[in-house]
Amino acid sequence: MTWKPYCPGAGAEGLLHNPSHPGQPLLALLAATAADDEAATTLARRLGLTLLPTGSDPTGYEHVHAVLVVSGGSVFLQRTGRAAPGPVAAEFGSTAMRHRRRSGHNELLGRAVGVGKKPRLRVLDATAGLGRDSFVLADLGCEVTLCERDPVIVEILRAGMDTARAGGDQWLDAVLGRMQLCPGDARQVSADTLRGVDVLYLDPMFGQRDKSAAVKKEMALFQLLLGGGAAQDADELLQWALQVDVARVVVKRPPKAPNLAARQPSHSISGKAVRYDIYVRRKLAT
Repeated sequence: MTWKPYCPGAGAEGLLHNPSHPGQPLLALLAATAADDEAATTLARRLGLTLLPTGSDPTGYEHVHAVLVVSGGSVFLQRTGRAAPGPVAAEFGSTAMRHRRRSGHNELLGRAVGVGKKPRLRVLDATAGLGRDSFVLADLGCEVTLCERDPVIVEILRAGMDTARAGGDQWLDAVLGRMQLCPGDARQVSADTLRGVDVLYLDPMFGQRDKSAAVKKEMALFQLLLGGGAAQDADELLQWALQVDVARVVVKRPPKAPNLAARQPSHSISGKAVRYDIYVRRKLAT
């Protein structure tokens, strides 16, 4: 995915739409302080984004939809506009992530992928997003490969993983040691990457699973980046996954959502806020 760089002084129509990719958002990139300039410049070149003046208020640029901010080793995405919600980042050492370790949701996710049925279970998360489910699986002892195709989300995820590794927390070090980032579309990964994978995990990023402000904020930004066609894309992703030589495919869904691609799962595991559809291809070999 590419975006037309932000161009100071351009007309509003030129700023809001990318002629090469109609409907895709325009992003700009910002260094929070002068100390972030070098890293921000490198990232801007890699993503093809133009830098805003260092230290600017990212919410003040209403002629771009969102701003990617580099700040002290962190990378986060901020919507623009006066009423914009707070930034979205990958924060694996946060209080929220530590609390999530103890939630019942983890048990459902672990059961769905087959935690405990095989030592060092290998999972490929084909839609990693900000890596939260991948992190939970790694915390449960799985070896997880995180595939993410959107280059902006990749950079946010990469920065979050690097920050977590640099914190000197033994628990985080152990969990991150079981996570490997693989940028790009999961359907184009190499045979070597797929070799030995036990479970393919899919979490299509469309539909609202709950009403929390954090989920609404994150989903709005992801939908801004990824655009339309999510449902069809998710159906195609499941069709691909079911052709890969793995023991099972697990799909995360809202509780009352229809099956992806109208494919009936072998069985499902449901909670109040989420449902996991499991497509069993063979037993998890020990």
